[in-house]
Amino acid sequence: MGVFRTAVSLAVNHGKVGMKTGGKCSPFRSLLSCAPVAMVSFDRNAHTQDITKNMQYISNDKVKLKADPVTMKLHKPRDRPLCVMINWLLARQKHVMKYATLYLEQGFDVLSVSCTPWQLMWPMKGSQLVAGDLLNFMASNETDQPLVVHGFSVGGYMWGEVFVHVMKDKERYQPVLDRVVAQVWDSAADISEISIGVPAAVFPKNQIMQKTLRAYMEYHMKTFHEAATSHYIRSSQLFHTTLCRAPALFLLSRSDPVGAERSNRSVHDSWEKMGIKCTWKCWDKSPHVQHYIFHPKEYLEALYSHLDSYGLVSQRDKVERRMRV
Repeated sequence: MGVFRTAVSLAVNHGKVGMKTGGKCSPFRSLLSCAPVAMVSFDRNAHTQDITKNMQYISNDKVKLKADPVTMKLHKPRDRPLCVMINWLLARQKHVMKYATLYLEQGFDVLSVSCTPWQLMWPMKGSQLVAGDLLNFMASNETDQPLVVHGFSVGGYMWGEVFVHVMKDKERYQPVLDRVVAQVWDSAADISEISIGVPAAVFPKNQIMQKTLRAYMEYHMKTFHEAATSHYIRSSQLFHTTLCRAPALFLLSRSDPVGAERSNRSVHDSWEKMGIKCTWKCWDKSPHVQHYIFHPKEYLEALYSHLDSYGLVSQRDKVERRMRV
């Protein structure tokens, strides 16, 4: 029981720590930060700053931004294509930047969106608030520039939570989703994989603690059906019957138990029946959200081909340079 309690405590604390970017952190909605923070340079061109505790804006331009804490509207308009990148649990910034750079090189800005284990476990006080902020940001910062969604792992769940908000006011929010030109889903995880994915993210190198936390996650989903599991189910249903009709690229592997082939194929087939153009790239073997690391050339070929089909590749020389590496 001691190990069980430790696993649960570490998982929850992991989530709360992940919510902090400085100062005190509310256990419920310490998500917004109107004042801009100092920008951090990842390379000589890319700069990032917090929009909220869960959203960071990354750009090639060294521009200071702040968002209205209610509407999420930026005080300075941006006239660049935008990639909304919905990250996997506990994603490190340097790893997120490997993917963000692929878009920055093509003239995009990137909105990096994160969700902590704690926020995932308690949707009404966590992930649903993050999804609401994301939708408000997209709705309040409209431009004529292309919009791309690139999600990883639990990003599929988060996108489903965005749909939950859209359903409450389709007249206002459906046009926001209609602005999405293309979507990419890397290792998308469904509700059936949550109890596998969360322990693997929190304890990536400790099988005993993974097993303990998995047991708790299964208990959590049974015990807190109304507070948690019912929301996972609703998000999954809306993700399968998507409100976003943009063409989609699926990136996954048969060996990944979290972004499982079966659940991804179910989404793929559902979307195709709805008339959405879908592209499928499934490797035989590569770990969860590491397909780019294990199959870099094939990953880039699939991604750039997908983006190029919709006029989203503007710097072909940079594509060619990456493909030669």
